[in-house]
Amino acid sequence: MQAAVDYGVLGFLGFLSVITLALALERWWFYRSVKVEDFSDKRILELRLYQRLTLIATIGSNAPYIGLLGTVAGIMVTFIEIGSNSLVDTQSIMAGLALALKATAAGLIVAIPSIVFYNLLLRKAEVILSLWDIAHYPRPSSKNLENPKTRYDV
Repeated sequence: MQAAVDYGVLGFLGFLSVITLALALERWWFYRSVKVEDFSDKRILELRLYQRLTLIATIGSNAPYIGLLGTVAGIMVTFIEIGSNSLVDTQSIMAGLALALKATAAGLIVAIPSIVFYNLLLRKAEVILSLWDIAHYPRPSSKNLENPKTRYDV
């Protein structure tokens, strides 16, 4: 039963980490290749920029809870094993509790990079939207040192 809890929760968290990494790389590649001149409507650009960011944020905010669920399930399995055995072995109890806590650590390992990816990508999207504003509605009184129609590496 302990192995099923461990492999289920850790496997699911591993799956979520792969999804997050794939989405973050896809979004990063898209942001690097987007040209604001290609979009005449800012709303279409916003829709394209914010695609799949919600999924990254959702994984980042819920991964610790999935890890906590694995910890609680692992502790419950440990207590069930203690209750079913008449012989109490502190070494096996501590090993079971330590194994249960690794689910919380795995949840945090998935959540922290996910939130970092989300924040970096969100900031990059905001910069691209600002570049769209500059390219399409330059202020006549400002003295631009650079041509706003050029591609920016942001």
